[in-house]
Amino acid sequence: MSAFTNKVAVITGVNSGIDLTARPATGLRNLTAAVLLAWFLLALGGSLLGVFDSGQRPPLLLGLAFVVPVGAFVACYLTSPRFREFVLSLDLRALSLAQTFRVVGIVFVILYFLGALPGAFALPAGWGDFAIGITAPVVAWSWKRPFPYRTFIVWNMLGSLDLVNAMSLGVLASASPVGILAGDVTTRLMGQFPLSLIPTFFVPLLLIFHLICLIRVGKKVA
Repeated sequence: MSAFTNKVAVITGVNSGIDLTARPATGLRNLTAAVLLAWFLLALGGSLLGVFDSGQRPPLLLGLAFVVPVGAFVACYLTSPRFREFVLSLDLRALSLAQTFRVVGIVFVILYFLGALPGAFALPAGWGDFAIGITAPVVAWSWKRPFPYRTFIVWNMLGSLDLVNAMSLGVLASASPVGILAGDVTTRLMGQFPLSLIPTFFVPLLLIFHLICLIRVGKKVA
């Protein structure tokens, strides 16, 4: 009886144009969207409450806010076949286009000239983000045309290194004891709202997007 019921369900699904296999993927997509929303709200709440403003202490919470989401993504990708399948189905053009947001990195350069951020952090982080952001639409537009995979890989690697470098320089130019690059001006402003949303949400999210692109294209090249 159960076999007959299953056959009826499959036939009904096919005849009605319903893709029954799409339901698990849809559920995982909705769950991922909910997790992203919860993550953003946590980062927003923490920023508004000032929990990421470490003052003279090492910016441990900022570091954790960057490392934990990336680590969670890698762990889920390695341990969950369903999540891995979902990740490999994402649109690389959309993931690349999302990097356009990084043109706002020019704000770091502006804040440097206003004396609000140190040049050791603001100049490499700001110009690096701006370079990736302004080239993102070109990369996204070119993706479905004859496009050299290795160029795409290099662009994503440079984007990833820029994000990691920015986080590292932010710590080294902080007001904490590890701030060996800090001078009269430090990166304490990056732990305050609204700039604190960048290292606690947008930087790790965009790094995850780069990792997904590298994984997808790396499989094609291999």
